[in-house]
Amino acid sequence: MLEKVDLTRAIPKDEYKTRLPALQASLYDLQLRTSEAGLPSVIVFEGWEAAGKGTCINVLTSRLEPRAFRLHVIQEPRTHELHMPWLYRFWQRVPNYGQMAIFDRSWYRRVLEERVEKLTPKSDWQKAYRDIADFERTLADDGYAIVKLFFHIAKKEQRQRFKKLESHPLTRWQIQQADWKRHKEYGKYLVAVEEMLERTESEWGPWTIVEATDRYWTRIAVFEAIIRALKAGAEKRAARKA
Repeated sequence: MLEKVDLTRAIPKDEYKTRLPALQASLYDLQLRTSEAGLPSVIVFEGWEAAGKGTCINVLTSRLEPRAFRLHVIQEPRTHELHMPWLYRFWQRVPNYGQMAIFDRSWYRRVLEERVEKLTPKSDWQKAYRDIADFERTLADDGYAIVKLFFHIAKKEQRQRFKKLESHPLTRWQIQQADWKRHKEYGKYLVAVEEMLERTESEWGPWTIVEATDRYWTRIAVFEAIIRALKAGAEKRAARKA
């Protein structure tokens, strides 16, 4: 799947500056309307390290109504969470009706990092595909709009970004030894990502592959994907009430 993605897609900076304000205004208005209509939404950001997820989230949330969304940065589970079903901590973060939850990494950590780094037994991460499908289907059946974004860059591009971040004293801290280790295992992660995309693609939770080489293209593509999904979710919700 990913070998067919055109990573050269880009737009000029001038075009980006022209299109972005209109998309920000459109998403803000849509956020207010879906909030009033009681439509809950879940937006998942997944992708390679240094693919631009964090900066894109900053741009995305800078013009949203802060009372109507929550951002969840997902890292390793805490000790007490290890004694609960593995999806427990994500159920705890499911948004109320009319609210939006944005996940910087998500439950897909189970079938990516935990799989490749062998932090979870094979039988558990294999079962996680079914757990994820059931989780997302339950949300969708309850009227949630689900947006799943995967930021894709090539291994060479990732290496260049790591080097650039390390070269500046204000960004050097962002790159750790663990990041370089995962970079060396890019091929293993690629296999895991391909299987994840194939086995968790669904009618109610489709994946959007975001070509993330050019940051301007990336941000416009993300805004458009979220706007499409929220509009579709609002239409379905209105139809159910009719």
